[in-house]
Amino acid sequence: MKTLLKYTLAFFLLAITMTFTACSSDDDNAPTDELAELTKFKEFSNETHTIELYSHLGSLEQGFNEISLRIKDNASGNYVSNAEVNWMPIMHMAMMNHSCPKSTVEKVTTNGTLYNGYIVFQMAQNATEYWDLKVDYTINGTDFTATSVIDVPASVKRRVNTFTGTDGAKYIVAYAEPHHPKVAVNDVVFGVWKMQDMMNFPVVNGYTVKIDPRMPSMGNHSSPNNVDATQKADGGLYEGKLSLTMTGYWKINLQLLNAEATVLKGEAITESVLESSIFFEIEF
Repeated sequence: MKTLLKYTLAFFLLAITMTFTACSSDDDNAPTDELAELTKFKEFSNETHTIELYSHLGSLEQGFNEISLRIKDNASGNYVSNAEVNWMPIMHMAMMNHSCPKSTVEKVTTNGTLYNGYIVFQMAQNATEYWDLKVDYTINGTDFTATSVIDVPASVKRRVNTFTGTDGAKYIVAYAEPHHPKVAVNDVVFGVWKMQDMMNFPVVNGYTVKIDPRMPSMGNHSSPNNVDATQKADGGLYEGKLSLTMTGYWKINLQLLNAEATVLKGEAITESVLESSIFFEIEF
């Protein structure tokens, strides 16, 4: 009888262990919601596929835009998980066309169907000038393409600066994060690119973006504990710390310095210089 009880107890404990192990394994492998916090703002098609575009804002705006996309097979309704994707944004103007800074397009997760990257629209659309987006992709060795006009309205606050530096090069400096600033020392992310030609805008490496946040309506006071933005690795965005001590309108004055610490654009704030020629705006 004792032997029977012993084996019954052992079997019971083994069953419990297997149950918890199975639950843990299922939880670890449970699919995540790829579209969490994303909103679809555009879709366009060719004969074979439909391209769906998503963003945190549910729209695009002048400046830095993180954009996600999915490719749906029109025949089956399934989403493609094995594509190689590239994109090319083009601004169509009266006398010329040009592109803008953009990243490569990468899979978000290995087994998922979402692809992600960023595009920096340095200009907004207007009544006669517009942006379109061409998406080129390859699936199982077959090439496809789809193109559509996209809406890029002007940003409410300044999010991007385009200028010629003292070295004669044309630069684009854009605000990327935080999406929702708060009264705290915020992690900030900027981007710096140089115009190589009308279609190519490579990331600038090894520079520094100096920041000096000011509240014009409050005596132009600044804040403590700011950290200038620098890169962690070549090809990446620039990261720093932005101290916001109260809610309201802030002007984030900037200076762009090259690797030799030479100021290429922007002015230090003094009693007589109240704002830099390059800046971002935040209001919350």
